[in-house]
Amino acid sequence: MIKKRLAPLALASMMIIASATIAPAFQGPGCGGKCTDCHTITKEEAGKLLKTDKFKAQVKDIRTSPIKGIWEVEITQGDKAFIVYMDFAKKHLIEGMKFTPLEQLGESKPLAKIDLKKIPLEGAVVVGNPKAEKKVIVFDDPDCPYCAKLHEEIKKITATRKDIAFFIKMYPLAIHPNAYEKSKAIVCSKSSKLLDDAFTGKKLPKAECETKEVDNNIKLAEELGIRGTPALIMPDGRLLPGYAPSDVLIGLIDNPQN
Repeated sequence: MIKKRLAPLALASMMIIASATIAPAFQGPGCGGKCTDCHTITKEEAGKLLKTDKFKAQVKDIRTSPIKGIWEVEITQGDKAFIVYMDFAKKHLIEGMKFTPLEQLGESKPLAKIDLKKIPLEGAVVVGNPKAEKKVIVFDDPDCPYCAKLHEEIKKITATRKDIAFFIKMYPLAIHPNAYEKSKAIVCSKSSKLLDDAFTGKKLPKAECETKEVDNNIKLAEELGIRGTPALIMPDGRLLPGYAPSDVLIGLIDNPQN
């Protein structure tokens, strides 16, 4: 399964592509127009550089990123899709990039909303009372350090707020090669105990069941536009990407928006 998710491409945030030719990212005069006037790459060329055949994947699309000098490459593998980035010199693979226009720094943007009906809760691992009035959905990766940090905040909240529960959907990322099997073990146990063990670095047992829950979660996250962990969905559907302390989370939970 790790091979199927193109894990070797995701083991590092940047790696040298050995088969690439050496060329400067911006070549000489005459590139004052569009970057693509001087720099081009085909799907076939990108596929060879990224060795997609080896991992039974293919390049679906290539476009320039918001930052000049970088290609945005969309890769598909079966029913999965993800984005990686490559510099114009065709020497480096870059992952985990997020572009924020400088003029937006300091601005408070409204959180995106997700239709809660699209997210089944039956296979989730519950932290807190499953019958709690306020339910928060969390997409978690057992090897994500910020998920571990968030988990401590979640336990603080559920220790004092019996009206709040967190439904954890295991969503292992490709950059964590061991996370998929750990996620299966956690889902099969249907217990937050293994989740605690994972976040504290303990070795987990092998999954005791066959389940499609993790694969379904990966597909669902992609459909919802969730690309990283942790990702929290408030009871009103607002999507909060990333870690937040307990006081911030309680503020969001207790103050829903229409």
